Amino acid sequence: MTEQDWGSIYKELGARPVINAIGSVTLLGGSTPIPEVKEAMERADDAYIPLMELEEKAGEAIAKMANVPAAYVTSGAGSALTLATAAVMAGDDDEKIQMLPNTEGMKDEILIQRRHRYWYDRCLELAGAKLVDFGSDEGTTREDLEQAIGENTAAVHYVAMEQTPDPHELSLEETVEVANEHGLPVLVDAAGQIYPLENFGKYVRMGASFQCIAAKYLGASQSVGLALGSEDFMRKLSLQSFVGYEGRRIRGVGRPQKVDRQEIVGAVAAVRHWMTMNHEDRLAKAERMSRTVLTCLLGISGLDAAIMENVIGHQPFGVRLNVDPAVTGMTNDDVVTRLKEGDPPVWTRVKEGEDFIAIHMFGLRDGEEKVVGERIAALFDG
Repeated sequence: MTEQDWGSIYKELGARPVINAIGSVTLLGGSTPIPEVKEAMERADDAYIPLMELEEKAGEAIAKMANVPAAYVTSGAGSALTLATAAVMAGDDDEKIQMLPNTEGMKDEILIQRRHRYWYDRCLELAGAKLVDFGSDEGTTREDLEQAIGENTAAVHYVAMEQTPDPHELSLEETVEVANEHGLPVLVDAAGQIYPLENFGKYVRMGASFQCIAAKYLGASQSVGLALGSEDFMRKLSLQSFVGYEGRRIRGVGRPQKVDRQEIVGAVAAVRHWMTMNHEDRLAKAERMSRTVLTCLLGISGLDAAIMENVIGHQPFGVRLNVDPAVTGMTNDDVVTRLKEGDPPVWTRVKEGEDFIAIHMFGLRDGEEKVVGERIAALFDG
């Protein structure tokens, strides 16, 4: 692709394409499907297929590769969370399935550690569930969970963030143990926990009833997610889905969360590729691109730049930037704004709760890492 062709499809619509130095974020399109996924999706155009059957067979293939009992392809990880909460409340009772989000007569409370409250817990509420905090901002104990369990408790939610382990949270091991004692399922949001490979499905193998994964991180379409879990839980989850709505003629809350046949086979191809690819090469490329950015920034007065060494999860390595306003006359937010104002715009961000700019390689085409580094450096010229 020539520089002139870059982003032309968007420019024809009057929209402005950007260089994505943030990483895999929904706001910018999430992912670029890998060639193996594009090929599988194109082959899926050849014929139609009953989607109840395709979901079943695709789930079997993914479950085998992930070493879990069962799997289901959803409309993103957020959809998996919504369908999971519907499943713990309505189960396989068709009358209750069609009542949601009205939860009258159902256990509808999902327990969540206060330290685990996060932007995406909203997805747990969409089917009608109510979130109930336990623990405090300072920490969570086993007793906090035990005391929070009540007659309306439907499940316990857990957010897996292995890149940044929290010493003050209640561990998943203890969460599962307490939940099992009370006959409660544990739902795990593990959207980005895809590497090391043993993390893929690990939480189900640890005893959780369900975990979700965002398949965009594997090179699938942005709009695809994976639900992994026990056979019984995945069966109940499937009953809440758009396929159940049409195939069974039972009007569940998952109807708007449609997945097409091309995306489903693409998700299988993405998991197959992820499980068999050379991850050492993948990590080496991410580190090499990160060091290219860093090289452009070394020696700039007032700019602290360093490599991020993390390789766990979906966005390995990267560059961490911090600007000293007293030296440069700019803040981190000023740098973010000025990069967006360039041509083409370079998108970065200061993530909520952080005090630095993180440059990630996930969304960069080969060669764009040098452009990003040079564009940042140019802000400090003179």
